[in-house]
Amino acid sequence: MKYISNLREGERVGDIYLCKTKQAALTKAGKPYESLILQDKTGTLDAKIWDPNSQGIEEFEALDYIAVVGDVTSFQGALQLNIKRVRKVREGEYDPKEYLPVSEKDIEKMYLELAKMVQEMENPYLKKLCSSFFLEDKAFEKDFKFHSAAKNVHHGYVGGLLEHTLSVAKLCMYYTQAYPMLNKDLLLAAAMFHDIGKLQELSVFPENDYTDAGQLLGHIMIGAELVGERIRTIPGFPVKLANELKHCILSHHGELEYGSPKKPAIAEAMALSFADNTDAKMQTMKEALAAAEGNSGWLGYNRLFESNIRRTSE
Repeated sequence: MKYISNLREGERVGDIYLCKTKQAALTKAGKPYESLILQDKTGTLDAKIWDPNSQGIEEFEALDYIAVVGDVTSFQGALQLNIKRVRKVREGEYDPKEYLPVSEKDIEKMYLELAKMVQEMENPYLKKLCSSFFLEDKAFEKDFKFHSAAKNVHHGYVGGLLEHTLSVAKLCMYYTQAYPMLNKDLLLAAAMFHDIGKLQELSVFPENDYTDAGQLLGHIMIGAELVGERIRTIPGFPVKLANELKHCILSHHGELEYGSPKKPAIAEAMALSFADNTDAKMQTMKEALAAAEGNSGWLGYNRLFESNIRRTSE
């Protein structure tokens, strides 16, 4: 197939893509048209059907896989596909993996690294809690490997939640070596669970959008509830330890204005918030630079960094 990242102005396209969004609209002259966002694993492409009632334009909806024929044009400096024909394709005509952004890292290897951290825990209660999710719950494992860590911003791809969680856990592992006062098992468990609520906050691909629970509660609240529910199934789990773990989850964004209902009150919660913030921002910078490949100048204002950014000189 012809990947979106390889398309060039003037080309004729005849391939299958995921229709991420579809919206009916009117031109300034009042003529109806349809605006689409097409997607494959390499990116997205704006597309237009200027005559939706013409022959060759069949019925389809957003999140359908569609076969399109059209011409690649340029509008305001960005590529756009002018669609001439389109049809909804049947299951079996496409491989979903070709249409979803996926982590560059090996998902199975990353999960094994996380599992090894669980196996090496010494606190019996935290080890049992983490094992009940990451080692014993196959449905959870499948979902955790597939889920993204965000709708966009950072790690917004298949395996993104796992990749971000492992990176945060590794940073926390370093913190425990640099600052021996930290409770290693508590901090690692908090790192593993800090974004677990995103499994319910965000819908699965290809939609990858906020659910009702995500809009109403958010992943921080959902995560604390999920962990609390599982803790109650473990006899004798210390109440103080349970509260400390849930506090780390509730405060991991560091500041009230960033969505945390509590600010870090223990060292492990503070370390987790730093690790989470570090990985999120470094990945955001990585993705911003990758999106501007070939541009060695200033890239413009980035709202997460609240600053104009550019690539480091060689």
